[in-house]
Amino acid sequence: MEKSASATRRRLLGALGATGLGWLAGCAGDAADQPATTTGTARATPTATPVHADYETTVVRVETESGERLGSVTAAIADTSSLRFTGLSETESLPPDRGMLFVYSTVADRTFVMRGMDFGIDIVFADADGRITTVHHAPAPGPDEDGSEQRYPGRGQYVLEVNRGWTTERGIGSGDVLRVEL
Repeated sequence: MEKSASATRRRLLGALGATGLGWLAGCAGDAADQPATTTGTARATPTATPVHADYETTVVRVETESGERLGSVTAAIADTSSLRFTGLSETESLPPDRGMLFVYSTVADRTFVMRGMDFGIDIVFADADGRITTVHHAPAPGPDEDGSEQRYPGRGQYVLEVNRGWTTERGIGSGDVLRVEL
């Protein structure tokens, strides 16, 4: 079953890449949402910093509607309920060239939290076509907080989490598009 789900995810990623549709991800999500696929062995790009060895990875590019490149990261793919629940909460820090892409089977209203986070992140929601619908700039939880009360809602099928300020530094916002390289 794992092999079949992994193959399904690769076909889905391939179809999105072939048609130019974008992707995005995030670090929390709906446990009831069925995964689009399951993960297997990591496929990091040769120059990527190894951070999430148990996750498959992909390069996520962010572009304007007209195709101007705004930035890119190598993203760990969180496409199961378990991987999405954990998200970046077990990550001490994130190199500037890394992120996490949360993948869901459908577009829906979702709320991400900062549960167990050690650093601030930008949470980028995108629709089925990869068009960014919402960007949140979430600070790290305070010293006496676990982050569960920090709630960031949005609508999307994909959520991309990157270091806090990454989207601002690159001028990324609603209407821009996330694209995946295979």
